[in-house]
Amino acid sequence: MRRRAALATVALASALLGAPASAAATPSSAASIVPAATGACEPGTVVFSPEAPAALAALGAEEANRLATGAGVVVAIVDSGIDAGNPHLAGVVTGGIDLVGDGERGDGLSDTTGHGTAIAGQIAAQPVAGSGVVGLAPDARLLSVRVFRSDSQQDVEKGFGPSSQRTADGIHWAADNGADIISVSMSQVSDSVELRSAVEHAAAVGALVVASGGNRVSDPEAEDGPRFPAAYEQALGVSAADADGLATDSSIHGPQVDVTAPGGNVLTAATGGGDCLFASDAPASSFATGYVSAAAALVAQAHPDDPPAGWAYRLTATALRADADNRDDVNGWGFIQPVAAIQLLPDASTRGPVSPFFDTAESAVRPPAAAVDPDHGPSPFLRTRDAALFAAIVGATLLGVLGILIVLRRRHGAAASEEAQPEERRGGLLERATPEGDAP
Repeated sequence: MRRRAALATVALASALLGAPASAAATPSSAASIVPAATGACEPGTVVFSPEAPAALAALGAEEANRLATGAGVVVAIVDSGIDAGNPHLAGVVTGGIDLVGDGERGDGLSDTTGHGTAIAGQIAAQPVAGSGVVGLAPDARLLSVRVFRSDSQQDVEKGFGPSSQRTADGIHWAADNGADIISVSMSQVSDSVELRSAVEHAAAVGALVVASGGNRVSDPEAEDGPRFPAAYEQALGVSAADADGLATDSSIHGPQVDVTAPGGNVLTAATGGGDCLFASDAPASSFATGYVSAAAALVAQAHPDDPPAGWAYRLTATALRADADNRDDVNGWGFIQPVAAIQLLPDASTRGPVSPFFDTAESAVRPPAAAVDPDHGPSPFLRTRDAALFAAIVGATLLGVLGILIVLRRRHGAAASEEAQPEERRGGLLERATPEGDAP
């Protein structure tokens, strides 16, 4: 894939350990983490789960990985950092940067919150003995772009919380340092010039930004509406789906939602340990974004000559939905289907979103709605009524004339019969004349 600029960080050896991490913070609006109530999620406690992540079956990972594994694709994780010391991530993270300035490692390879590490595991976790956890794009390589420590009040007050400027700087850095896919599991309510510019820059240099559509976990009363950077035209916005593949009220709904993906009960890598189950209380769009980023990496490997908009199109056009021709603000274009996205051969008949390859305006199978124009002339009903009335009048007139003709004909016939009647015969039995000579 793209290699326009050399990575500005030191490559990691497989044995490199991350810096010591503190306990994971929960929950947060920018990076919501809801770990299972188990010691396995505590840093320093290395526990592996033999089960495979349930999301992989829902996404058809086995078949998808026969077609693509993310090889040659670089995914930047703009997040809380990545603990590259987790065994699942050994040799997977090829570089990074820290933009927080809180005294952690300058290469972005520390994660005090655990969120970025979890996303990294979803995308490219490697097999580890005793663990069923693997990533959806296991051969992809990762960049750690650390843009916040946590969104706790303490870190926010110190200036280490999420910010629009640092997120924009992280996207910009990732785009300029070889990223093909840029995963941003964060969102904000307000638009910003710097964030918009960063997403536009990424698209211009050949990188696709995949971003969270927003969570309700920290603010149950949050109103639906656009969230950024997901709402920008060049970004692919993601909402979390439940076990049935449908978005729930745990996600923010709005025009920023393009697709959905599994976001609940996510089994993945944990900071300072082995495996951990995240978002067990409610699906989170943060983790759905991780899986969509991985799926985008598979599509990018399979179609390296496509522009970023082409990768996004393949995922939206093939997403599972009730109406092939329409999206909505809850599920977007639907639940992603990585295999179908990889195999799609788009043409003018492909239904769904606007295509960057063909004009698909006429691709819908339903007939266009008929326009009603009240100025097209007299109502057909009035014309029919008038014709019927005219026919009735003519019919009545003809019947009247016919009746008169029948009466006249009968009268004429009767007169003619009288004229032709012969003279009355005499000589009936009562009137027979008495023969002459016979006396009474």
